[in-house]
Parts: sequence; C-alpha cells; structure tokens
Amino acid sequence: MSPSSIFGIQLVLAYVPWLLFLGTYVLPRLKSMDHVEVQRAIATLHSFRFFGLVFIVPGVVGRDLPAGFATSAAYGDFVTGILAMLALLTVRVRPLFWLFVVAFNVVGAADLLVNYYHGAQFGLPQQAGELAATYWIPILYVPALMITHVLAFYLLMRPQPKTVQALAHGRRPGPG
Repeated sequence: MSPSSIFGIQLVLAYVPWLLFLGTYVLPRLKSMDHVEVQRAIATLHSFRFFGLVFIVPGVVGRDLPAGFATSAAYGDFVTGILAMLALLTVRVRPLFWLFVVAFNVVGAADLLVNYYHGAQFGLPQQAGELAATYWIPILYVPALMITHVLAFYLLMRPQPKTVQALAHGRRPGPG
C-alpha cells in the first residue's frame, strides 16, 4: 500500500474513534452542562493550537514539506489558539467571551478546511513522510478539533434547556 493511501485511510478513519469516544463519554456529560462551561471546555482544547507553529520549525518537519501547506497550517492554528485563550480569559465578560468563542470556532474551522484543501492542492498525501514528527497532528489531533468545532457551532445555534439555565443561575428549576 502506498504512503499516500495509508495517510488517506488514517486521516478518514481517525474520525471514527473520536466520534465513538465523544458520543459515549463526552456528550452525555456535556448535555448536563451550562453552555458557557461546554464552550470553555472546547476552548481549552483549542487553546493548545499554538502547537501548530511546529509545521514551520526546520528539523521537526521535512525540508520538502510544501511551504504553502505548512505556513497556512502553522499560522491558522496559532491565531485559533490565541482566540481560544482570549475566550478563556474573558469568561467573566460574557459579550467578549461569546465574541471570542464565535471567532475561534469560525477561524479554527476555516483553518482546518483550508488545510484539507491545501493538503490536497500541494500533494500532502504523496509527501506525508515530510510531516516527520508532526505526522500525528493531522491523524490524531485534527479530527478531534474538527468534531469539537462542529459541536461548538451546534451548541451556539441551539437554545439552552430551561433546567440547565436555572441551574447555571443558581435557581431551582420550576415547572414548565
């Protein structure tokens, strides 16, 4: 099997265990949480995206890693990570918090989609070995990031149940 095929199979199949894990262990817990707390958890995961700068560190990646992919992926991740950190830092100022939550999710999801496009455009599957020590990022980390962006968007567009709203504000839920 070619390295390109292996990379493609791993990239696609990586979504399966993440979806199973999140569906079994994470979603049941998140459903009982306040929307702010769920978005804080998602922001915490994405705050580590500064790590994407590793794509432009010589010696960590192969010298033939397509620059068009590496630069875009590095800085898109970096900006997303900073926006996620800003969301976490502004949680007490709700309008700013929600602004940064939307911003890091929009920028982060767009970054991942652009990276998929650039990966195909620049032949990354055929050069997957050039990812070197960063090979695990698209295979293990990116699927979790994309799934949590989708979850964040879903929750942003979904009204919060009255029971959770009441508990979040320290009140007992009332009838109806």
